[in-house]
Amino acid sequence: MAASNSYDVIVIGAGPGGYVCAIRCAQLGMKVACVEKEPKLGGTCLRVGCIPSKALLHASEKYDSAQHHFKDLGIQLSGIQLDLKGMMGHKEKVVTANTSGIEFLFKKNKIDWLKGEGKVAGKGKVSVGGTTYDAKNIIIATGSDVVSLPGITIDEKQIVSSTGALALDKVPESMIVIGAGVIGLELGSVWSRLGSKVSVIEYLDRILPGMDNEVAKEAQKILTKQGLTFKLSSKCTGATVSKKGVELKVEPAAGGSSETLTADVVLVAVGRKAYTDGLGLKEAGVETDNRGRIVTNGHFKTNVDGIYAIGDVIVGPMLAHKAEDEGMALAEELAGQKPHIDYNLIPGVVYTYPEVATVGKTEEQLKETGTQYKIGKFPFMANGRARAMNAVEGFVKIIADAKTDKVLGCHIVGPEAGTLIAEVVIAMEFGASSEDIARTCHAHPTLEEVTKEAALAVHGRPIHI
Repeated sequence: MAASNSYDVIVIGAGPGGYVCAIRCAQLGMKVACVEKEPKLGGTCLRVGCIPSKALLHASEKYDSAQHHFKDLGIQLSGIQLDLKGMMGHKEKVVTANTSGIEFLFKKNKIDWLKGEGKVAGKGKVSVGGTTYDAKNIIIATGSDVVSLPGITIDEKQIVSSTGALALDKVPESMIVIGAGVIGLELGSVWSRLGSKVSVIEYLDRILPGMDNEVAKEAQKILTKQGLTFKLSSKCTGATVSKKGVELKVEPAAGGSSETLTADVVLVAVGRKAYTDGLGLKEAGVETDNRGRIVTNGHFKTNVDGIYAIGDVIVGPMLAHKAEDEGMALAEELAGQKPHIDYNLIPGVVYTYPEVATVGKTEEQLKETGTQYKIGKFPFMANGRARAMNAVEGFVKIIADAKTDKVLGCHIVGPEAGTLIAEVVIAMEFGASSEDIARTCHAHPTLEEVTKEAALAVHGRPIHI
């Protein structure tokens, strides 16, 4: 085998977990290659997920503000028109800039991009496009794929996944979103702002499963006011496509008579599954669980020596930043270092408007474990900067241990929640108490003061309410 075909590390998959892992391995002095079959680097996140959706969320939010809310700030506009082609062009420019940036970083760090579909070809061997490469360490970082429902076939035209919902060439008059999780609410918000009548169907009796229930209820109230409608405790059992649109068969989750709903476009957003098919894992003896995820120990190692896995293909939240941290940690472990990830402190964010952000334990989780806690809440309505921005919906909720005052969780619905949560994540990483946050000087006037006031409220002493 030629030396050029031998590597210290071969990463299969160039999404956030894979490309970050590859770069960190290269920084630590390893010879690295990364396999990617798509024409652009960056994985689902950069190409057809996180980044393009945020471009459309931001653009549609500005359009909605110009149409309906600028007048509240003393700005009168007329003749506002949607240029959907231009908005999609903005999205594509953002995607190209980000994916090209990853390619530049690969060249800078001397990482070889092995173009094609990769699979494990045996111990220490990876096959790409008919060529076999040697690797001391193989890292699976192939991410996840969309999940559909029985009786509902995604065609990316009338019945779309998140990928299709990011590329519609016209605004549908009506859209039904199946699934009231992060993806469904974000993309539902985009098309609602652009003029579509959006209905959301959810199997559970609430939106945003897994998040703090009080925050989820507040988010639903706000989104309803914005024009989204919700049909909870309902399941979709079939879909029929015609030139007129999509007929969706819906019935109560607990059973009962069904009804037929119609829409121009149906977005299926019921979750994602680990992308592990066709990787040669079974042949290599790599263990997977009943959901197709790769089984690893606490250090990303599979049951086969020299094969590791990170990101969406292993247990844990399917989040880009979780995959990135795992990629960094694994690279450092391979270099003999001792990194650590606290999986309780991985923030989750929903980029609707206003945003929803969460970290740590929810109130429901603490009740289940019998943990005694105190809550501090403070509304954005009582914050001077939020009033100046005309962004007063929502609140910050901090949960602290009743005895030690250690912060156990924070849940936010409100403007820039995804940015505000970072302060609490850092505080929790260092074992801070709510008193620590409360006694930290926060600049005035800022939205961050809402976090400080919530920390003060844990002990019943907020100042501005």
